[in-house]
Amino acid sequence: MARRSLLTGDERRKLFEPPVTERELARFYTLSPDDLNWIDERNSPANKLGAAVQLALLRHPGFGWLAGQIVPPPVLRFLSFQVHVHTEALGDYGKRPKTRSEHAGQLHERLGLRAFVRSDLRQAVSIAAAAASATDKGEPIVEALIAELRRRGIILPSPDTLERVGLAGRSRARRKAAEDLLASITPSQLEAVDRLLINDPALRKSPLAWLREIPESPSAASMAAITERLAYVRAIAIDPAITETIHERRFEQYAREGAVAPAFLLSGYSVARRRATVVAQLIFLESRLSDAAADMFDKMVGSLFAKGRRGRERKYQASSREVSQLMRLFSGVIGAVDQALVDGGDVLDRIDAQVGWWKVRAAKPKIDALAALAIEEPLVSAAERYGALRRFVPTFLEHMRFRAGTGGAPLLKALEILRDLNQSGRRELPDDAPLPFASKHWKTLAKPSGGPINRRLYETAVAATLRDRLRSGDVWIEGSRAYRRFTDYLLPKHEVAAEAEALPVRVEMGSYLAERAGLMDQRLAAFSRRLANGDLVGVTLKGEELSVTPVKANAPDDEARSLDRAIDALLPRVRITELLREIDALTGFSSMFRELRSGKVHDNPSCILAAVLADATNLGLERMANASQGVSYAQLAWTQSWYLSEENYKAALARIIEVHHAQPFARHWGEGQASSSDGQFFRSGRRRGGAGAVNAKYGPEPGLRIYTHLSDMHGSFHTRVLSATSSEAPYVLDGLIGRGGGEHYTDTGGATDHVFALCHLLGYRFVPRLRDLQDRRLAIIGAKPRHKILEPLLGRPIRIDVIEENWDDIVRLAASIKAGSVAPSVMLKKLSAFKRQNRLDMALAEVGRIERTLFTLDWLESPELRRRCQAGLNKSEARHALAQAVFVHKQGRIADRTLQNQEHRASGLNLVIAAIALWNTLYMQRAVEHLREREVAAPDELLAHLSPMSWAHVGLTGDYLWADAATAGGFRPLNDPAERLYRAA
Repeated sequence: MARRSLLTGDERRKLFEPPVTERELARFYTLSPDDLNWIDERNSPANKLGAAVQLALLRHPGFGWLAGQIVPPPVLRFLSFQVHVHTEALGDYGKRPKTRSEHAGQLHERLGLRAFVRSDLRQAVSIAAAAASATDKGEPIVEALIAELRRRGIILPSPDTLERVGLAGRSRARRKAAEDLLASITPSQLEAVDRLLINDPALRKSPLAWLREIPESPSAASMAAITERLAYVRAIAIDPAITETIHERRFEQYAREGAVAPAFLLSGYSVARRRATVVAQLIFLESRLSDAAADMFDKMVGSLFAKGRRGRERKYQASSREVSQLMRLFSGVIGAVDQALVDGGDVLDRIDAQVGWWKVRAAKPKIDALAALAIEEPLVSAAERYGALRRFVPTFLEHMRFRAGTGGAPLLKALEILRDLNQSGRRELPDDAPLPFASKHWKTLAKPSGGPINRRLYETAVAATLRDRLRSGDVWIEGSRAYRRFTDYLLPKHEVAAEAEALPVRVEMGSYLAERAGLMDQRLAAFSRRLANGDLVGVTLKGEELSVTPVKANAPDDEARSLDRAIDALLPRVRITELLREIDALTGFSSMFRELRSGKVHDNPSCILAAVLADATNLGLERMANASQGVSYAQLAWTQSWYLSEENYKAALARIIEVHHAQPFARHWGEGQASSSDGQFFRSGRRRGGAGAVNAKYGPEPGLRIYTHLSDMHGSFHTRVLSATSSEAPYVLDGLIGRGGGEHYTDTGGATDHVFALCHLLGYRFVPRLRDLQDRRLAIIGAKPRHKILEPLLGRPIRIDVIEENWDDIVRLAASIKAGSVAPSVMLKKLSAFKRQNRLDMALAEVGRIERTLFTLDWLESPELRRRCQAGLNKSEARHALAQAVFVHKQGRIADRTLQNQEHRASGLNLVIAAIALWNTLYMQRAVEHLREREVAAPDELLAHLSPMSWAHVGLTGDYLWADAATAGGFRPLNDPAERLYRAA
């Protein structure tokens, strides 16, 4: 039987072998003056070098110099240089075995070290178990074990012993977590948990499998199905507080495993592990079902108002003939009045003679109807579909547990009144029912003066208000993850100060405002002078309108295009299977896809690559299996369930991007600091069923967008799925957190004051392409502008009082995002959901107006900045073109309805694009070297215009022969363009 392993080969080399890179050698093996003095006390050069080697290897990796171990040449050279002894002297070391053992003993005493003995095993397993309480991954467990043994001055045992100790610690941690999680579960609850894995004849499946089938299509039937499952889970009454008894990551591990493991597989687990996994899944399901119900409620309420709006539009279109007739009638009346004024006759007589009073009077009802249609309130239009609302709102209200702050008490009371009416069957609302609507007009409509409350309008308005309050976090749902209280997303107040120190701005309010006020005044004065003198390139003031001549990125000339064609012709022709194999051999990205249960690497990398490619090309698992050699559908389905997760996709992508950014040739395109982001629309597979939304900008078909971040070196490092109708602005920062500061380019749609504010506070320079300057007025600090020429361009002054009042909350928000407590998009969407701006929303927008004004001045003064922005966005367009080529199957339509499957498609596509870009970069460098060897001009300034996003040389479709794609190592020969006429398939 094969020995169980905890680590991959790469992890063993990283942890157990001496380092060889220059930076690591300097870090671990630089000898101190005391070390050198002790070494100089040795008699011979051989002894000096041998003692230095023993000292170095005791410190790192920590095993000492083992018998028969060959010292890596870089380590030997680095040490020999420090002790001034030639490397060949090491061959004479240890001719007296006693000398080597004496040196080892002296070093043990000098460094305070002792050997690892059998009695240390128990404590070592406890150390590994403590590390494994948070993870099943082998590397952090063994790293923690090694670090603690070093701290205690214990020489590391053999690598096999360390790995066995790590495995034992992980097993202990798993058992302990299961025991802790189940400690408060009652026997009756355990019986209910066990029954979840037994087939139910009525369901024709196990209850657990039924619970995990959450409907996605927004409909009353789907809402009923979700709430039925939610009631089933709540009936078991597992207290979510038990999650606090184990580490958060361990709970997430149980929940992820329970989400994919079939009942038959769970039945094979040990009793404790099986029950712990199902209990964790039940707790997770309660929050997931609550979120799914709230999401569906949001969509369905929005649909009522959207359908009401479309109904008004249809009425407008249907009345176009009447409008034309009325306009002609009105034109005749005006003509009669004009004629009467010219002739001096009676106006009324002339109207009656030329038009006819009876026609004018007969038109009044039509005019009144059209006037009412023009001002028809959206609430009224939505309430016309009250029957549809009644099919899902009562069910939603019955099963959700709403909470709110003091300001939300009227809405909670309104919800309670509606629940009582639904349960009792009564129809009339009490006269004192609260009106928790932001709109005064809605209050008047729902409760006319002196009349009873209109239930249709009232219930529709309450549903719309609840949707908005849930979005903003003013009202939250007990047990939900996506609809929590606004402040629950932020760091606790006592932790903010420490995190705020890492922010790259002054967090003391007075200093920040004084510095920005002085800078704004200085910049506005300089800009006004240059504008008055006509010194701004491509910028002129025409009357009260600012005109900006569009700039283009530095376009490649004929020489650059010719070089691009020459390089492209030299790129080897390659199948996508071969390309992925070669990039995997270079980066090891497939080893980042770890099994959900054990954390082990897949024993057949072809399954990983095929499953990823099935996502990337939109082919799907079954068709990929039919077109593949050496992998079956069962293997791919198992791989997708247990190995393909967003976490693993991110880790694999990070490995490819790291290698890509390390390529010298990629430096021609940038330094890796700047980046851009843009959305790309993909059609969905159906009009109904919730697979996508219709955005008129992209035509009448429904779909979704994939929003991607791209580095200036063409590394596609982040992606996520967005609704076709959602704004891109909240998601700009999601891909930047964790990266170093630098310029980030977006199109106009990504530019909001909130994004300007947070980018500045977090250390990123936000550079959107500004196209609507007339709608984005410059701001000033102070009541009166000092610069007369700028008056047409200025908006209202910055509200310093609002910033001062909310500065602590602004810093808390920025620190929370910096610390990773919450995604920027979550907070930005909640802030934008307030119908009436709350104080934090207003204050952050005012900070954003300051930063937007400073950026706008940069934009207008620097054509080079505008050119860099355009060049960055052009790189995104090149990436979009490659994405369309790769995502070719099913007409490029994303037919998946679940967000998880859509995200897998997007992640697989992004990973394959990153692999193609890296492969192209490697061979473009070889092609340039080839051209230069033949004295063909390939200057560096022209290489900046090239892109690694080409794909004509890559075979993206056909049969996927994974066995034939096994790489032999090394580079392929470059393509000979002359051979294409004679090449056979």
